[in-house]
Amino acid sequence: MNGPRVLVAEPIADTGVELLRAHGFEVDVATDLDAGALAERIGDYDGLLIRSATQVTADLIARADRLKVVGRAGIGVDNVDVAAATKRGIVVANAPQSNVVAAAEHTMALMLALARNVPRAHASLTAGRWERSKLGGAELYEKTLGVLGFGRIGQLVAHRARGFGMNVLAFDPFVSAERFRELGVERAESPDEVYARADFITLHLPRTEETRGILNSGAFAKMRDGVRVVNCARGELIVDADLKEALDAGKVGGAALDVFAQEPITEHPLFDGYENVVVTPHLGASTTEAQDRAGIQTAEQVVAALTGGVVTTAVNIPAVAPEDMEVLGPFVPLCEQLGRIGMALAQGSSVDAVEVELLGHLAERDTRLLSLAVLKGMLSGHTEEEVNLVNAPSLAEERGIDVAESKRTTARDFTDLVRVGVTTGEESVRVVGTTIGQRHRPHLLEAWGQRFNIQLEGHLTLLRYSDVPGMVGRVGTVLGERGINIASMAVGRRPEGADEGTAAMAITTDAAVPRAALDEILTLEGFTDARSVDLTP
Repeated sequence: MNGPRVLVAEPIADTGVELLRAHGFEVDVATDLDAGALAERIGDYDGLLIRSATQVTADLIARADRLKVVGRAGIGVDNVDVAAATKRGIVVANAPQSNVVAAAEHTMALMLALARNVPRAHASLTAGRWERSKLGGAELYEKTLGVLGFGRIGQLVAHRARGFGMNVLAFDPFVSAERFRELGVERAESPDEVYARADFITLHLPRTEETRGILNSGAFAKMRDGVRVVNCARGELIVDADLKEALDAGKVGGAALDVFAQEPITEHPLFDGYENVVVTPHLGASTTEAQDRAGIQTAEQVVAALTGGVVTTAVNIPAVAPEDMEVLGPFVPLCEQLGRIGMALAQGSSVDAVEVELLGHLAERDTRLLSLAVLKGMLSGHTEEEVNLVNAPSLAEERGIDVAESKRTTARDFTDLVRVGVTTGEESVRVVGTTIGQRHRPHLLEAWGQRFNIQLEGHLTLLRYSDVPGMVGRVGTVLGERGINIASMAVGRRPEGADEGTAAMAITTDAAVPRAALDEILTLEGFTDARSVDLTP
């Protein structure tokens, strides 16, 4: 055997296989193995290259005595038990940029097909009818394209749309104002602004609880009459019944859909009888180039993992010196939580900068991992792809977010402190935390300029209000009426020089506090702000 052995368990581009062999690897291509056969053979290999069908479970990983890397030729890694792989020291890498061009081009293809009635015209002519007078369309030139989600794919779509002479308006609070300016795209303050002004709307959002069903009856009602909607992102972003109703009423002039809530699907309310609807069976990534790119990029990552190189698309924790990890490890969850909290408190329609300050004994270590954890917390759930400790810096960079880290070996009041500052436009917020006790429980020490000490649990709510008696009881009443149990509560202590008329309250609860409860609290006299943050892993 001349080198490491790699098993290619699903079809990839021949160039990817050739690349592996060119580096002296012994490559076996076996794309017809069932789960049992794969389990029997996996112990013979140093690397495994898959697509989406192969399930790399904890049981399979337990049998992979030699395995050092799993390469996924594509974006998602849902079919890989990343936690089990990480525990065994196995690198899991994907190809997150392999299909972004294909997805952007398919978005433009659907937009053009919808605007110019291409599917209808093709069907009419091949059926023996010349219906030129019935198939007039609309130009993209000087129309306004509204982009919801301005990550990699959204930015590529915007660039192409501007080539067609479109005016582009985009909303994404996790992209800096400078990045919008660089791309010549107008930044919307809210989705409602996009709805009110756009002639075409295209979705490029991640699938989260906040974005699920974002295009619903309320959103359609705010749109311009005759708007055309394109979705090449996730089917769950649109409420199908509400879209159908908007099409029937003429509010929406047309829709182009490449993705659906349930796939595969061949029966759908919009598949029959809607001449102004264009559908494709999830073809956004289905180009020869994208498939080749995925195979090549994944093969490159496998080569890097097996030859001591830098695995730039690893989705699990990057290598950290054991002596540093012993100290830093307990602070990784805290930093991720502080990133989430800081983002939840940040105001404005764009994030411009984040600063991570590390004080105390932490500052004596290689603390880059902690800054990565802050970024991961900030961006999680707000990007097209899953955020991890490896890709977080590149995702921040492409959004124009400046990241700075500073260290000081002394900390007041606590042995170690982590401060996270988030700047949005002219405003900035800061949150501070530490870990306490032998089990390193994460604690929040400061938010909104108010000091307190509360152990962080899965669901955190922060309230700002007038500092008068009775406010705690009012909050407890609202949550109690909704059956939400308060686990712990702390009231902010005003630091010297702060406005003495305000206070802050931090609450952890056994269940998430819904938006409706926060809105009810804000109707009570004296309450000025309310935020809820999901801190579950």
